[in-house]
Amino acid sequence: QVQLVESGGGLAQAGGSLRLSCAATGRTFGSYAMGWFRQAPGREREFVAAISRNGIAKRYTDSVKGRFIISRDNVRNTVYLQMTSLKPEDTANYYCAAKVVPYTDVVSELYKYDYWGQGTQVTVSS
Repeated sequence: QVQLVESGGGLAQAGGSLRLSCAATGRTFGSYAMGWFRQAPGREREFVAAISRNGIAKRYTDSVKGRFIISRDNVRNTVYLQMTSLKPEDTANYYCAAKVVPYTDVVSELYKYDYWGQGTQVTVSS
């Protein structure tokens, strides 16, 4: 099984950048599809970005396309979310998630993920 720990959140001005990291424990990181989700106060957790286990296929929610980039390093057992051109509506607690998959799938459905981190807070000021 895998344990996930997010980091890199903090305060940013509108138009600024942050890079989130999700460090995974375990020896089977390369077997997991990975995703980033976010949850603002009073709202449901929503999909942000996902990446296949080999890092080739990626998917983003429409609101972050062109601004966020998901990537992974299977040697370092880490998935990243590079966020640029941040907007106040990006303010949320960001979670990474892992799902074991038999193929190089991209998974965007929240309910399909098996493991979750505890989240890292991102706050964007206007």
